[in-house]
Amino acid sequence: MNNNNPNIIFHPIISAIQKVVLYETKTRLYLVGSNNRETRFRLLSIDRTKQDHLPIEENPNELTAHEIRRFLGSLGGAPKIISAYGVLGFVRFLEGYYLILVTKRKCCAHIGMHLIYTIKDTVMVRVNEATLKTPHPFEERYKKMFQNIDLRSNFYFSYSYDLTRTLQFNESAPRFVGPGVDIEKDEPLPDWNVLTNNVQAANERVDYAFRSCSRKRFVWNSFLLQSMKDIMLKDWLLEVTHGYVSQSSISIFGRHVNVCLIARRSTRFAGTRFLKRGANFQGDVANEVETEQIVTDGLRMCSFTQMRGSVPSHWSQDISKMVPKPPIQLDICDPYAQTPSRHFERLLFHYGAPIIMLNLVKKREKRKHESIISKELVNSIRYLNTFLPPHHRMKHIHFDMARKSRGGGNVMEMLADIAESVVQQTGMFFKAPGSERMYQTGIVRTNCVDCLDRTNTAQFAIGKCVLGHQLDYLGFLKSAKLEFDSDCVTMLENLYEEHGDTLALQYGGSQLVHRIKTYRKTAAWASQGNDIMQTLSRYYSNTFSDTEKQHSINLFLGYYIPSKSHAKENQPIWELQTDYYMHNTYEFPSASDEKKPITDWVRVKVRACLPFSCSETNKIVKELFRVHSKDLEMIDAYSNYHQSFKWTDCNEHISFEISQLALRYMPTLRTNYSPFQRQIQERKTRKNPSMTGQSSTSSMNSNSSSSTSEADDSSTDEDLSTSFAENQSKQMDSIEQDAITLDTLLPPMEQVYGCKITNASKENMQIYKKYVQMGKLCNGGTTSLSATPRDTDVNKLMKNINLQPLGNYGNDSYLSVKPPTVDLKSKRIYEEYCKIPRNFNTVPVFEESGALYRYVQML
Repeated sequence: MNNNNPNIIFHPIISAIQKVVLYETKTRLYLVGSNNRETRFRLLSIDRTKQDHLPIEENPNELTAHEIRRFLGSLGGAPKIISAYGVLGFVRFLEGYYLILVTKRKCCAHIGMHLIYTIKDTVMVRVNEATLKTPHPFEERYKKMFQNIDLRSNFYFSYSYDLTRTLQFNESAPRFVGPGVDIEKDEPLPDWNVLTNNVQAANERVDYAFRSCSRKRFVWNSFLLQSMKDIMLKDWLLEVTHGYVSQSSISIFGRHVNVCLIARRSTRFAGTRFLKRGANFQGDVANEVETEQIVTDGLRMCSFTQMRGSVPSHWSQDISKMVPKPPIQLDICDPYAQTPSRHFERLLFHYGAPIIMLNLVKKREKRKHESIISKELVNSIRYLNTFLPPHHRMKHIHFDMARKSRGGGNVMEMLADIAESVVQQTGMFFKAPGSERMYQTGIVRTNCVDCLDRTNTAQFAIGKCVLGHQLDYLGFLKSAKLEFDSDCVTMLENLYEEHGDTLALQYGGSQLVHRIKTYRKTAAWASQGNDIMQTLSRYYSNTFSDTEKQHSINLFLGYYIPSKSHAKENQPIWELQTDYYMHNTYEFPSASDEKKPITDWVRVKVRACLPFSCSETNKIVKELFRVHSKDLEMIDAYSNYHQSFKWTDCNEHISFEISQLALRYMPTLRTNYSPFQRQIQERKTRKNPSMTGQSSTSSMNSNSSSSTSEADDSSTDEDLSTSFAENQSKQMDSIEQDAITLDTLLPPMEQVYGCKITNASKENMQIYKKYVQMGKLCNGGTTSLSATPRDTDVNKLMKNINLQPLGNYGNDSYLSVKPPTVDLKSKRIYEEYCKIPRNFNTVPVFEESGALYRYVQML
């Protein structure tokens, strides 16, 4: 897009602080950070005597291991020690600060040579010494509320890869340097395609190192890191994302292809199901999640990005009445679609055009419910499109999944047609050595009411179509179409179901109800009971626990900051009637914005880059400098990935662990080993669901779940599960069980190698039997209880065979060995060789080993 020069390589800077040790004394906290090898150290000192502010002193110099040991020896006593893998930041409630450290981590995925970790445990250390006076009564309550955000679940980070950005953005070339850059006013860097780089040869390689500028929308500890914003070494700032990251593998006849699914949950307008609906005035929508599907086979990479989010308008549901489906109401009339325009303009800036809205909200209802927001979305798109060029206008696709499924239609096939159209319009990112890069321009945005059950199924349908094209680009498929029930699709289905369960728990309070199997009509009877239990779980969570959960999110993200002031605006968070003003801050328009017409809702800079992403075309980085060696530790991704400096069990390495996941989706009994062909298994008798107690709709690590707002007033989506019993036998009987043999899987040997295997002649068989019998005699022979006629014939052939060892080694054993006799001539040659001077630090030459070579020739 902005760099087609293969001789210019950009390397992300690997964090120089991957291990942290906290030394705690009465007056100070000392944070010692080191690299992965523990050869380079940095030091932070924190004064514990100050209550109202956090003084952090940073040693500007890089220290050695000897200097660190000497410094720690000067502390005296026995300071409390805590080992960690990173600093999440500092938080203050009413009295003093707390330090949050990552004490346990686990590698969960890798993108190329970049490792991705998930947080497994954290520790919260009080920085300031407690005073003698009585502590504030609300301090402990705020602390417990803050700790309700379980940092051990679904929080991810990387020391070398920017998880807040897509693979396509991370592979783009920088155009601006500095976090405070204005791309509309500042001058960009020179064009990399024509830059000479002051090199002597035309094709000489040039390496640059850069520090990425993260997208704050997806950094969940951004508020916690504000106390460290003035730190000189930015490697102290460990930014974490929230959502879902998982990686699996496809075994294509022994060749492993990794599939990674990354979901980034937005921090803007974040909250729980009924408390965060629609959008705020800045265009931030509820339950906004960016999902990226990355496929790699080593050097080649392919990715596709899609997103989900609530309908971008001001709507809500009144939860004061204890009903399963509160009525939907529009809170604010927006005739000029200003809120949707801010949301869509941001999508054009980050993803380019076209923006495709896949709307799964119901359109026809006996009593208006979901159709209210569906109509609002259609009107907004129609109005805003009048001010866009025809070839860059937004596209709206409406698909009522529940109605189509109840009508007997094949929902997955219909979604597959929509997905194919989407992929053809947006394309995808593809990078391979020696080939031209491909880019994704635009994005598909899927929504229903909750953006949970139906949305996840639609995203899987798109992901399945995308995976076919990705494998086609990588050269593993002739056709981009993938079959259900194949190992490849089963793997992807499990990834998306776990992806949907995780996001549903974070936003809705329960796991999914209507899974992919539900719309495929392959769910078992036991799923109905699980659906009911998940429906009750979600209803209980939305009614009783979502308010407390919303308070925790507002406190963790910094939307609410506790204060000792007794002013009305500083009352405790649990006494506030609403958090509306936390998420809907009004910004007065500038002088230029006041003159700007409402119809000009897309910036000139964004329109100039379409259909490409303005964010990627004008990529901003914090730092950029040229390096003269690709083996520097700060950019050496190979050493950071393999960690050859320490002993590692093969079973503990992430690449080995992921490669074994391919075996998880293979059935025990199978007729072929292709991951792309449908695996036909023996049909088993269905058991009573009350006896089994298991649900076939559960994903790898979760059970099935339910949604109450995903249903129609007259006929709910739960009918999909009950209708399965009538149709499953017909579908199973319609499967064509073609016989699969070796000839159908592989071409004949004569066609490939020019020869053909035939039955051996009688003479050759006799020779082979004689050879086998010789092998048995060499191994001590075998005895059998009964001799067959064939064994008698073989014994006749062996009568004249006398096997003797080729050499006589005497009676040597492990107890005593008699050295062999060497003649004087051989000893003289060996002594001559030993006297030859050699330099072991250089490559040996043939002349130096000539004497030894002559000696070997005489043996």
